[in-house]
Amino acid sequence: MDEVDRILLTELQQDATQAYAALGKAVGLSAGAAHERVRKLREQGVIRRTTVDVDPAAVGRGVMAFVLVEAGSWMGDPPTKAALEALPEVVEAHIIAGPASLLVKVRAPTTEELQASLRRLYAIEGVTGTQTIVVLESFFERSVDAKGDDSPVRPSPPGPSR
Repeated sequence: MDEVDRILLTELQQDATQAYAALGKAVGLSAGAAHERVRKLREQGVIRRTTVDVDPAAVGRGVMAFVLVEAGSWMGDPPTKAALEALPEVVEAHIIAGPASLLVKVRAPTTEELQASLRRLYAIEGVTGTQTIVVLESFFERSVDAKGDDSPVRPSPPGPSR
């Protein structure tokens, strides 16, 4: 992956609906060449999927919580994964090292529904306990910086001089 690929990824992360002509212009390539680069990034698994960023509150999933799931057995096995994937309110699940076995992100419409979700999590075989952190407000969420460094994703154009 070279700098052109990284710029294409940055552009797509900002707006995945851009035409290949616009993407090509951003990196100095033709629309066809940009399309070919993006196709290769998909084939290589760099671009895993193209999606829409939906406001959870707008679709009735305004309550977010992170749940540390304690377990008496390894939680990375297929039955556990299938049980977690069967719960639509579970939007992320990560095997972790630390005080618990899993870190799960849950989106629910209400705190009552969050409580029901916790009951369903607790019912999964091997789960011995949960610790829940309810999010009151999110400052920001960001995607991975395709450049792989701490530089800004896109420099701001200079403002008018005064």
